Amino acid sequence: MTFANSAARPQARPVRSRFFNPWSFGAVLIAAIVLTPILAVLWIAAFPTDNIWPHLLATTLPRYVSNTLVLMLSVGLLTAMVGTGAAWLVARYDFVGRRWLEWLLLLPLAIPAYVGAYALVDFLEYAGPVQTALRELMGWQTSRDYWFPQIRSTGAAIIVLAAALYPYVYLLTRAAFREQSGSAEEVAQSLGAGALKRFWRVGLPMARPAIAAGVAIVMMETVNDFGTVDYFAVQTLTTGIFSVWLESNNAGGAAQIASVVLALVIILVTLEKVSRRKLRFFNLSTRFRPVARTQLTGIHGLLALAACLVPFLMGFILPTAVILSHALANAEEWRNPALIRATLNTLTVGGLAAFFTVLAGLFLVYGVRLSGRALPRLLLPVTTIGYAAPGAVLGVGILIPLALADHALADTVETLTGRDIGLLMTGSAFALILAYCVRFFAIAQGAADAAMGRVSPNLALAARSLGRNNAQVLGAVYVPLIRASVASALLLVFVDCVKELPATLLLRPFNYDTLATRVHEQASLENLGDASPAALLVILVGLCAVGLLARANK
Repeated sequence: MTFANSAARPQARPVRSRFFNPWSFGAVLIAAIVLTPILAVLWIAAFPTDNIWPHLLATTLPRYVSNTLVLMLSVGLLTAMVGTGAAWLVARYDFVGRRWLEWLLLLPLAIPAYVGAYALVDFLEYAGPVQTALRELMGWQTSRDYWFPQIRSTGAAIIVLAAALYPYVYLLTRAAFREQSGSAEEVAQSLGAGALKRFWRVGLPMARPAIAAGVAIVMMETVNDFGTVDYFAVQTLTTGIFSVWLESNNAGGAAQIASVVLALVIILVTLEKVSRRKLRFFNLSTRFRPVARTQLTGIHGLLALAACLVPFLMGFILPTAVILSHALANAEEWRNPALIRATLNTLTVGGLAAFFTVLAGLFLVYGVRLSGRALPRLLLPVTTIGYAAPGAVLGVGILIPLALADHALADTVETLTGRDIGLLMTGSAFALILAYCVRFFAIAQGAADAAMGRVSPNLALAARSLGRNNAQVLGAVYVPLIRASVASALLLVFVDCVKELPATLLLRPFNYDTLATRVHEQASLENLGDASPAALLVILVGLCAVGLLARANK
């Protein structure tokens, strides 16, 4: 009888699982890998081999900080105005072309800001089509005969960054406007509030959390940008990291500047979280009714159409037309072996980074769900900080500790075997792939977490009751049900890897070009013709992601 009762009870887990859970250990290990570059930057900044912090404070750092703040605030304000205005028009009004513009306004996301910078300068410079047409029309002979705004300036950088980044605000704000109930609008209208007052007193306050979130993303992307500010000769914190590290050969000083960038990013993330928590609005109506769009005709419809067309033309049509014209006129460049190698390198590192990032994201989310322990659950949201950290900061945090580990490994192998294996990690694309994985891990983790949350836990319990272990449950139950989200995450991570410039410039091996670095190097040499095929390929890849994003937000 004793044996029968013991057999009827479920068998206890092996004793080793109480001390070592492979899923929990793997989740903590992945989180540690993602967080290590950030911690490395802070450590190197706090204990540099050559402390130039006083020199930075007395010379260049104030200029870097002031220029960065001016860019952040100006781009944030401009994108808030453009993105919110466009979102209000397409969500509240019906006019000619609205249905097309609702999705066309997302297309500037496919254009990296540095590509837009090269296109704008090519279009407006002295030898460009605008000034050439003006000289022919007015009979001017030289630049002394007329005045034209300075192209490579802080103002131009602000316009280019705003044209490339406003869709972040537009996308979130349009969703907020669409989700608002028509009851509040009707009450305000019954009280005599006109269209403008309803916008300021009803629509805008309820959409402020979405606007704040979009502006925070825009500001973080502005801090991360290197190609645009470098091309326009605007000295920011990101360009300071490059100059202090590569020109002055001072890794500690670069880490100290990177720590300032991290502080700005943390402040932005904190402010965005606080604004969301303090601004919450609820629909108290028992039945939700969307706001009915107002038909705009005549001059009002044309003004609404023009207001939506301007950011689309500046952010997508202008750079695409300039790049496409150069790419078609320079047919020989498409057969250039350097372009082919850059394309293959981009596909290789981007594909591997996307695969490992999504795989690690799946493992982390699944491991946290299985372990039930506090540490993995606490680390899960922290791993998203890599997406907020600029690529230049991650480059500092990855390359320095990885180089030390690489040299130690090579010295150890040479001591034991007498063979010099060289630098395996920093001398190859390994560091670049690792940087991409850390930088875009939040995309994979967020997609996996959201998708697994939609799968009923009863399915996993049923699979385990049939004798499947945890790995088999993941492969047989979860993966087939979330494969669409996994595929979307793969594509989004790959596209971001293709467009990433600062981390690629810092971490790529010698003579190893990607499409982004080739565009940057050729355009920096004032050779937009040779840069245009690579830039066009980057734009085409970006369009795939925008199409996926539009499909997900229908």
